Amino acid sequence: MDYSDIQNDLQLADNQTLVDKAETSILEFFSEQHYKAGDVIPKEMELAANLGVSRTVVREAILRLRMRGLLDTRKKRGTIITNPDVLSLLEKNLYPGILDDKTLRNIFELRMVLEIGMGDLIFERVTQKDIDELYRIVEQEPSNTEEMIFDIDQEVKFHGKLYEITGNDTLARFQQMLLPVFEYVHKSGILRKQVVQKRFVSHRGLVDVIQHGTPETFRNAMRNHFENHFQRIF
Repeated sequence: MDYSDIQNDLQLADNQTLVDKAETSILEFFSEQHYKAGDVIPKEMELAANLGVSRTVVREAILRLRMRGLLDTRKKRGTIITNPDVLSLLEKNLYPGILDDKTLRNIFELRMVLEIGMGDLIFERVTQKDIDELYRIVEQEPSNTEEMIFDIDQEVKFHGKLYEITGNDTLARFQQMLLPVFEYVHKSGILRKQVVQKRFVSHRGLVDVIQHGTPETFRNAMRNHFENHFQRIF
């Protein structure tokens, strides 16, 4: 590599650093000016003048923000701020087979923590119709589910219904992303610790708690429901 190549590489690195800073500065500018979704942003030249960088840098930063779903260009309006789909990038990149073991373990733990903690939402919003549907779901399960560590079909049906009951769309989408990771980790051999306790609160037991219990008893029951998984982690 000759001197000119080195100069070009350094120039490219400097430009990337400037774009990184400009990207952050543009978002801070929008916040300071109280821009909201649907608002038209200033032209590139105006932003460049406000930020003290070149128009080229601003253009690249805006392109990045557009790729992140934060900006969009509309005919006869210009570039506007959008309400970003905060989970879309995660959905597109969450492939269990290419993630390292630490990340997989973290996601595995995340799903359990979410479900243990959503008792208050469930008890606030559950209806008797929901409970009846949960009972219908567990009627299709084998009688020894309290001894089964994982069955993906029943996990999707039962836990998917719990997420639906919360009324929280973000949680429901998380479930769609996390369950495949949960299954992958379960089958991958990452969790090598032997399980001592073989029985735990079944899906039917959780429904009984929702029918007759409290958010606190639900949290305890869900924690016990995941006991075998926790033993494999710690």
